[in-house]
Amino acid sequence: METQIKHYENKLAFEMDPSDLFDALNNGEKVIALDARKAFGFEAEHIPNAINIPHREMSAETTKHLDKDVLYVTYCDGIGCNASTKGALNMTKLGFKVKELMGGIEWWKFDGYATEGSKGIKTGLKIECAC
Repeated sequence: METQIKHYENKLAFEMDPSDLFDALNNGEKVIALDARKAFGFEAEHIPNAINIPHREMSAETTKHLDKDVLYVTYCDGIGCNASTKGALNMTKLGFKVKELMGGIEWWKFDGYATEGSKGIKTGLKIECAC
């Protein structure tokens, strides 16, 4: 039973679902959604207020402007894409706190959250700043 408990604790330590990310963003937690796809995917559609650093371009140079006290939640298209996993690995190796978004942007949209970009869905639940 201890092995199973550790397994589930590890999953929660390294993954986040869309509703948890939405709540964290709305509650003003120190969290940033990081789109690990290529720029054209980000430009077409992304999580509101997300930043884009394609996993293939992550390096000390391309991330030097980022705050290491923030939790970065990497995402990609969804379960058929591993850009978020590669991005999470790269960011962790660079010394950042990271979790991976379960289901990527597809599960984000499935849960009814808005997206931005040229093909964004403006009618979903929106992230609101309370400051």
